[in-house]
Amino acid sequence: MKPDVELLASYWTISAGLPHTDREYSPFDFKDRVKAAARAGFTGFGIWHADLDHVLQRRSLKEMRQILDDNGIEHVELEFLTGWFLDGDRKKKSDAQKEILLTAAEVLGARHLKVGDFERQTTPMPRLIEAFASLCKDAAEHGTKVGFELMPFAMLDSLKDSLTMVEGAGAKNGGIILDLWHIVKLGIPYEEVGRVPLQYLVSVELNDGTFKAPWSLHEDTINHRRLCGEGEFDVRGFIECMQKAGYRGPWGIEVLSEELRKRPLQELVTRSFQTTMEQFRA
Repeated sequence: MKPDVELLASYWTISAGLPHTDREYSPFDFKDRVKAAARAGFTGFGIWHADLDHVLQRRSLKEMRQILDDNGIEHVELEFLTGWFLDGDRKKKSDAQKEILLTAAEVLGARHLKVGDFERQTTPMPRLIEAFASLCKDAAEHGTKVGFELMPFAMLDSLKDSLTMVEGAGAKNGGIILDLWHIVKLGIPYEEVGRVPLQYLVSVELNDGTFKAPWSLHEDTINHRRLCGEGEFDVRGFIECMQKAGYRGPWGIEVLSEELRKRPLQELVTRSFQTTMEQFRA
């Protein structure tokens, strides 16, 4: 029987990869990660582009799909594509990465591809709408969705502008991804998030943290997130808001933590699953 609440093991939470370095790939074997996540109770699994490249040095996409299927993984998330709205060499590099990710999405049966930006490059809205529509069209040909992740580091850092882009693109397979961490750090009220039209809600991610920190927002984001219930965020309130809005998809657990990256794989999957499920219990 399919569980009422399905959780997706987001890549950074259980991979022990080092974000924004040349070691973004996981030191844990792909098969070991999938098996551990499934044993813990996850029905979804996330794969980062650098990790995909690393895994493909030893395994084929067909082999990866078999491992996922053998362990009952129903929801696959691929990430992360940047530069899709730019021009010149950066666009060429993005297009090459897009082809790799979309090819993988088709073979792995990926639920969605996560896209965004880390450089805050000001870009006219008409250009963003055009680029997002084109990206969604390409993704549709490979049978997957596209989710734009709203965050403080992107070229769009407001819910209003993000919705303007996806609504303007008018793609049935395009929308936004709501990460609780970014929602809190951007100061967006839950009530506003709850008004996002359901057709534009691709995925929802949970985590915890502190409202203030002695280090930069970037440092806070990649090294000091916490598992659900271990910080100051109103995780349950956010979940209730999204459920009331009609969200019924898998819930990603995205926790980038320097402390957690030092822990064994089994501890990572068990703690992340158990602490998150606790937020759904009355």
